[in-house]
Amino acid sequence: MADTLEESTGSEILRHPRVVIITGLSGSGKSTAIHALEDLGYFCIDNLPVPLLPKVLELTRSGPSPQEWKRLAFVVDTRDHVHLDQAEGILAQLRGEGIDVRIVFLEADEDQLVRRYSETRRRHPLSHDGTVREGIQRERDQLQDLRAEADIVVDTTNHTVHTLKGLIQEHFSGEADVAFSITVLSFGFKYGLPVECDLVFDLRFLPNPYFIEELRPKTGLEEPVQQFVLGLPEAARFLALFQQMTEFILPMYEREGKSYLTIGIGCTGGKHRSVAMSETIADRLRARGWQSNVRHRDVPRYKTTGGGESK
Repeated sequence: MADTLEESTGSEILRHPRVVIITGLSGSGKSTAIHALEDLGYFCIDNLPVPLLPKVLELTRSGPSPQEWKRLAFVVDTRDHVHLDQAEGILAQLRGEGIDVRIVFLEADEDQLVRRYSETRRRHPLSHDGTVREGIQRERDQLQDLRAEADIVVDTTNHTVHTLKGLIQEHFSGEADVAFSITVLSFGFKYGLPVECDLVFDLRFLPNPYFIEELRPKTGLEEPVQQFVLGLPEAARFLALFQQMTEFILPMYEREGKSYLTIGIGCTGGKHRSVAMSETIADRLRARGWQSNVRHRDVPRYKTTGGGESK
C-alpha cells in the first residue's frame, strides 16, 4: 500500500489518511472490530451512510489539524440499505484519488449467526417478517460485491470477542512502521479451514501425537509434544522445503506491495502437530528478519489437564 506521509522541508504533511472499512454480516463481530481499531487510535464512525464517506474525508483534510486524522475507520453495512449499492463505486473513487482504503469483511456460518441472535434477542436488520436465516441470506446477497472487493475476509465462527479483537489489532497495529508482516496460524481441519489464510499447509501426513497416551492431553505448546513432532525426519524435511519456498516467495509478496501474509498450518484437531510446527516456523522467520506473529486458533478448545482431549 502507498505510504500516507510525505516529507517536506523537515516536516511531515498528511496527504491522505489511512481508511479502514469494516463491513460484513450482522452478528459477525463488526462492533468488536471497530472497537479494536478505536483502541489503536483510529477515529471511528459506526453505521456511516456511504455518500458521507468522501465528505468526512474532506473535513479531515480541511480541518485545523489534519495530522490528527491520519487513521480513520468506518462501519458500512446493510443498515444503510438505501445507499449500500453506491459503496463499490465510492470506494473505487477514493482509491483512484490515492487514498489507502482497506476493506475488512467479517462473516460466520449461518448456525453460529442464528445462535448469536438467539442469545442477544436482537432482530436481524433484514429479517423483516421472516426468520433470522432468511435475513442472513438476503444480507449475503446484498454484500457479495463488497466481499469480492475485500482486502481481508475473516470467518469469526470460531472467534471469541477477545481473539477477534486480537486478530484485528494484529493486522493494523504499527502499520506505519512495518511494511510487511507474517502471521503463522495453526488450526484444525475438523473445525474448518480459516478463510483469512493466504497459504495453507496440511500436516496430517505426520504421525499424530494424539495416539500416544502420554501426549494426548498436551498441546504443541508443551515441550514433550514439540520434541516428538520436531524430532520426526518428515518434519525436518518439511521445514527445510518450507524454508526454501519462503525464501523464494516472501520477497516477491513484499515487492508486489502486500502488507501482510497469513500462513495456515493445519492438522486434524489444531492441538499438536500444527501448533508445534507453527511455533517453530514463526521463530525461524523471525531469525531470518521477517516480522512474524503466531496464533493458535483452536488451542483454546482444549484443556491440558484432566487426561483427556476435551473442549
